[in-house]
Amino acid sequence: MDEGALRDLLAGVRAGEIHPDEAVRRLRRLPFADLGFARVDHHRRLRAPLGEVVYGPGKAPEQCAAIVAELLAGGPGPVVLTRAGDEQAAAALAANPGGRRHGSTVVWRPSGPSGASVVIAAAGTADGPVATECEATLAAHGLAARRLNDVGVAGLHRLLADLGSLQEADAVVVVAGMEGALPSVVGGLTGAPVVAVPTSTGYGAALEGVTALLSMLASCAAGVTVVGIDNGFGAAAAVLRMLDGARAGT
Repeated sequence: MDEGALRDLLAGVRAGEIHPDEAVRRLRRLPFADLGFARVDHHRRLRAPLGEVVYGPGKAPEQCAAIVAELLAGGPGPVVLTRAGDEQAAAALAANPGGRRHGSTVVWRPSGPSGASVVIAAAGTADGPVATECEATLAAHGLAARRLNDVGVAGLHRLLADLGSLQEADAVVVVAGMEGALPSVVGGLTGAPVVAVPTSTGYGAALEGVTALLSMLASCAAGVTVVGIDNGFGAAAAVLRMLDGARAGT
């Protein structure tokens, strides 16, 4: 249930198109539904630009399926299952047809396209799964991002070939492991908000992403936003908040 759906429901009652008992039935799921093992938040899209998302790790396949089903029944808008294993994805898709899997992310009922322009720059091929998680989450909410793959600082000319895309973007997500230098470079090339995602890609001194994380936090490019290691979903959520806030301010 988002703000638009709630307004439509109230307008339908006022116009006599929806019986009050039917409105009560729909609103009964607000603000959350108690499944016993989880309390599914149907109210979140009234407070934030994206609704509750299902985090797969630690949940049984049937629990993932049940939560997805409850979110789908709770009203319009996209439903996203993140970090899903094969069994979790299969169970959720079997119980809830119509979803589409993108790596470890499964999306049902994606939003229509938005006019915003987002670029995802992945430093290396090994950073691809994290970039895909970000891309799938953005697409679920109507943002079709442009991917720039394998544009790390070891071959800077590869990034500069797409300089126009960076400068025209409304937001840029940079996904990088190793020494994590790419967000500083991108932050100096575009005035758009830059969200940096450190990945656990790299050799010994990369410390499973800690080196990239600290490098991004110490970036000389002012205003770069940094999320946690391998958190492609968090980067997408940051972009959605930024762009939603920009729209609200216009």
